[in-house]
Amino acid sequence: MQVLLILNDPPYGTERCYNGLRLALALAKTDPAINATIFLMADAVVAAKSGQKTPDGYYNVERMLKGVLAAKGQVLLCGTCMDARGLADSEVMSGAKRSTMAELAAITASADKVLVF
Repeated sequence: MQVLLILNDPPYGTERCYNGLRLALALAKTDPAINATIFLMADAVVAAKSGQKTPDGYYNVERMLKGVLAAKGQVLLCGTCMDARGLADSEVMSGAKRSTMAELAAITASADKVLVF
């Protein structure tokens, strides 16, 4: 099953990214046949910035995204959103990729389920 999760909110300050990633990781644990794609848009693109340092005991979305990748998922970032926020490809964590609205449209059309956070 192909599941697309579209995240829009910043990685910290609200818990929408956190909860979307918790769901993606739970789906991967529930059924390894579920293939999750995370598409980061708007302020959520910053969730894929490499080198995040959070206080002990606090969630870290970079680590959570690495968990999605380890479960054979994809992490895609809206390129226009990256540019608007001055986020360079070189600042993005390994495994995450710049993407486009055309690619999002194609993934949306082929997904079995689409969830928006």
